[in-house]
Amino acid sequence: MPRSVATNSGTIPTTLARPGALRFWLAVCLIGASTGFAAAALTRLLEVIQRVAWRGSGNNILAAARQAGASRHVVVLLTAGLLTGIGQVILKQLSSGNGIDTTEAIWFHAGRMPAWRTLGSAVLSIFAVGMGASMGREGAPKQAGAVFANLFADKEGLSDEERRLLVACGAGAGMGAAYGVPLGGALFALEVMRGKLALRFVLPALFASLIATGVSWLGLPNAPTYHIPSFPLSASVFLWTLAAAPIFAFGSILYVRLVRWADKNKPRRWQRFIAPAVILGLAGIVSIGFPEILGNGKDLSQLLFADQVGTRLVLALLLLKPLATVMCMRSGVPGGLFTPSLTFGALLGAALGHLWSTFLPGVPMGFFALLGAGAVLSATTQGPISAVVLVMELTGRDRSFVLPLMLIAAISTLIARSIEHRSIYDARLSDEQVALRQKLRERESNDIGIRQQALQDATHATDSERSPQSGL
Repeated sequence: MPRSVATNSGTIPTTLARPGALRFWLAVCLIGASTGFAAAALTRLLEVIQRVAWRGSGNNILAAARQAGASRHVVVLLTAGLLTGIGQVILKQLSSGNGIDTTEAIWFHAGRMPAWRTLGSAVLSIFAVGMGASMGREGAPKQAGAVFANLFADKEGLSDEERRLLVACGAGAGMGAAYGVPLGGALFALEVMRGKLALRFVLPALFASLIATGVSWLGLPNAPTYHIPSFPLSASVFLWTLAAAPIFAFGSILYVRLVRWADKNKPRRWQRFIAPAVILGLAGIVSIGFPEILGNGKDLSQLLFADQVGTRLVLALLLLKPLATVMCMRSGVPGGLFTPSLTFGALLGAALGHLWSTFLPGVPMGFFALLGAGAVLSATTQGPISAVVLVMELTGRDRSFVLPLMLIAAISTLIARSIEHRSIYDARLSDEQVALRQKLRERESNDIGIRQQALQDATHATDSERSPQSGL
């Protein structure tokens, strides 16, 4: 059982007139601003590391890796493994426990996280991803946002309930700032991290994410992450969506369970130093023939959306890319799972699209990859609303693909959630913690129901007093 469980002491001030509202909203603004600066700094650091390690463009590791010699692949990844091992040993001395998990902190520790170890893990993940580890770069800004949320919650003397929300908002703000997706970051904070789309939570999440994203644009370009054409709708697309959705659901279930396996079997003691070097060294050897496995998968996803990856390579990477991510996590390499999950979905969508096109040609391959990315992203995070909005913001496109994207995201998530209750962000929670979290959610829902019933009773009583007495 977890050592402590967050209490519901304190309420979220929904207006500026509520007691303590100014302190709360000041904390929201400070979290957004500091997270935006941190996201910009961490992104620039990532680009510098990629440029130094691969001697290429700071924002396209795949292009640089394709031009690099075989020895550089091995040396860079082996160095990343050794650096990760040393960093993990040092971070272990900063606090007890096997790792840092924002979801666990929000639900069971009132959002409290060890500041220095969390920031150290964030910076270490930037070095690992920049040198080619198959993990997401958004993990670092999310962790930074959580640390700032704790800092300002302490400074303003906020309640546990306020801290829990602010840590989720900080993580979402980190996501929004890292990828320039303010609305998606806010929805991610609520739907995925906090686990509840409640009205009293919406404004804090929106303000934190939009401030963080706006601040990050002072140092980062305000441009879509992925560039795609306007895909035409057709009956074939919708038929494929209905047929493929269950496959994406089961693929997502397998992916989540592999992530859980990797987390439960992370190295301990002296293996923390050895395992990253061994796994990343092997990844360096494999990347000589398949450089697409390197990095978080952003460049590979762009190629898939533009239909610039052949069928055989798609099938090979469908196995190798998620395997690289799972093994990196298994070895203890820190990093996010958002973009790797999106890339896995794009690969699976492209593979199923090639199969479909042998019978019903005419749909662009990039369309299949895009819908697959949204389906897996939705099912693995169990956040269909945030997933749809994130795909829209990441591509910066109009509404041409929204209807099939919503359909495949909803079906995939429904099937996946019916079988596997965990998302990729819940993977490290024990069965007892998952059960306890469900009880906490039910308790919150009951509390809301009681308050709503009391309000209805009071309103009814007031109406009765105001109505004229009937008589003969």
